[in-house]
Amino acid sequence: MRSHELTLGRSFGVVFDHGDDFYPALTEFCRDNNIRQGYIPSFIAGFSEAELVGTCEKLDDPQAPVWSRVHLTNIEAFGGGTLAYDPDNDQIRPHIHVAVGLKEYSATGHTSHLLSARVQFLTEMLIIEVIHPRMRRIPEEALYDVPLLRFDPAT
Repeated sequence: MRSHELTLGRSFGVVFDHGDDFYPALTEFCRDNNIRQGYIPSFIAGFSEAELVGTCEKLDDPQAPVWSRVHLTNIEAFGGGTLAYDPDNDQIRPHIHVAVGLKEYSATGHTSHLLSARVQFLTEMLIIEVIHPRMRRIPEEALYDVPLLRFDPAT
């Protein structure tokens, strides 16, 4: 387990517009507001389409991460996540998970890592900036190079 006391900065309510491409809109918000790291305690969303990590195939190694995607349409979502900064590429690295329901299939549910989405009607989100420590995603070689959140208290 890792933990570190967080020094919080600004808090934002963010509303995405109908038709927005979710991750580019999130990146634009972070750039416009100079957000480098933070957390998203929760958000609600309607997505016309989304891709989540998932598969229907038998896994060769059930312990390994799944990198394939499932395409879903016409969904309602509830999610949350974290934002870390990649200084080498000057990019925000979001890690967001969602629970979604397929509207035309009795709200049949899926839960996984969000890879992409297009907003349908609305997405309403809270973003809390973290000032300190720096938050980074470092690939963990012993765990299939999964990028894990790390706190860098020296900065």
